[in-house]
Amino acid sequence: MLQLSTINVNYGASNVLHQISLNVNEGETVVLLGANGAGKSTIFRTISGLMKPVSGDVLFMDRKVTGKPPHSLVKEGIVQCPEGRKLFPQMTVYENLKMGSYVHRKLRKEMENQLKEVYSLFPILYDKRHQAAGSLSGGQQQMLAIGRALMAKPKVLLLDEPSLGLAPLIVEQMFHIIEDINEQGTTILLAEQNANAALQISDRGYVIESGKIVLEGSKEELLSNDEIRKAYIGA
Repeated sequence: MLQLSTINVNYGASNVLHQISLNVNEGETVVLLGANGAGKSTIFRTISGLMKPVSGDVLFMDRKVTGKPPHSLVKEGIVQCPEGRKLFPQMTVYENLKMGSYVHRKLRKEMENQLKEVYSLFPILYDKRHQAAGSLSGGQQQMLAIGRALMAKPKVLLLDEPSLGLAPLIVEQMFHIIEDINEQGTTILLAEQNANAALQISDRGYVIESGKIVLEGSKEELLSNDEIRKAYIGA
């Protein structure tokens, strides 16, 4: 469904992604593990069209989409929920959600149905729909960020560090919700430092270090790998 083929990306004169190749099959949840600064967000920005690779290709649904503008990729079904949430804090919860459906704004009935689905997934967002996004707790803001991404009706959802800065109980709740989103038919590529929680809900994973994929495997293979456990799980 989504494939990266020997992607190289530069920041100025520095090569920050080296020969990145990975694939995500329809219906899967795939996790991209790596420390802060390893290149996870750069991979996401490249998939989303926010950065252009110097070489290599991004393919979606068997078609080359390298270099397409971000709004075009959102229309096609590649939607990113960025690290740090990037909400509009002065706007209400409802207004933030509406912004997520902007590329489909002419399909009013479909967007109303999508809004109902988001409220069903996150009942607290319905309760607080008239409140400013900036007044929400950290966990509620993350729910809103994911809900806003879902309003664009993604075929594949890119989740960048959704557990960052959240309390352990909220993290557990967040990963249950991500699992539900996948079970309802959305393919997910998840970038995470919380390896244990992420692998529990994933089918497969890749490990990235210094802009290179250094390991890949099923969740069972990665969970049982001693180096992965020492580096990311602490056991």
